[in-house]
Amino acid sequence: MQTTQISRSFPAASITASAATTLIAAASAAARDLGIAVTIAVSDNAGHLKAFERADSAAFLTVDVAIDKAWTAASFGLPTHTWTAIISNDVVAQLAHRPRLVAVGGGCPIIDNGKVIGGIGISGGNALQDQQAAEIALRALGFEIKA
Repeated sequence: MQTTQISRSFPAASITASAATTLIAAASAAARDLGIAVTIAVSDNAGHLKAFERADSAAFLTVDVAIDKAWTAASFGLPTHTWTAIISNDVVAQLAHRPRLVAVGGGCPIIDNGKVIGGIGISGGNALQDQQAAEIALRALGFEIKA
């Protein structure tokens, strides 16, 4: 009998606490420039909350929405604004019923060297403003933007 050695694990890249904190600061500045009060959440590569900030005047509903946008973006490595088209397909429409899935703009995967290392979610403006703030912050730190 021949035994084949299998890999029992693999390295997984994830955003660091310092990068997550710096990304929050960049997103906060972008939101101020856009004139919106927001909540910002950064998740790690598994969708777990890594960093968080809520503007004093941001509505309380923005807390869960921002966290779930970050989770959604990290889950498949897709921006949240792309999910509206995805779930309109009858084959995958059931995904719309997942409790944490958010299908509006403002969530972006955090991509470094082609790997998803987390997600950022912003809530407080309209969907386009939230998306713009997230993309501005990602660009400021040199992260890749997925359309």
